[in-house]
Amino acid sequence: MLTIQFVPYTEIQGLNSVKRINKLLKIVKEEKIILLEGRLKSHEEAELISRTMEEIDNKFKGIEISVVNPENSETKDVLQAIRQIFLNLVLGSRQGFTIIGPASIVKEIKQDPGRIQLLTQESKR
Repeated sequence: MLTIQFVPYTEIQGLNSVKRINKLLKIVKEEKIILLEGRLKSHEEAELISRTMEEIDNKFKGIEISVVNPENSETKDVLQAIRQIFLNLVLGSRQGFTIIGPASIVKEIKQDPGRIQLLTQESKR
């Protein structure tokens, strides 16, 4: 069975980087796909990947991660640029979302401007 767990930003905002990473790794090791509101800081994402590499073994094959960030879309006019700056100030790391899944289940995450495709495979325990 495929399980997707939504993690609202409010659930991780009060945690320090180490606790955030531990929480997310624990969920992924339970073979769940995480849909995280917002995104991790760049150093947290790098640390998550580093910790994952250290913990790979016969049972845990690693993670697949993808960040969908609306600020990466092209700004078409000045009004949109001002709106984007305002949203960055107000929302910060809450913008967009992050998908994190165990590599044993998530085969690939494809992104294009209009959609995300999450390709999965049956877990081989």
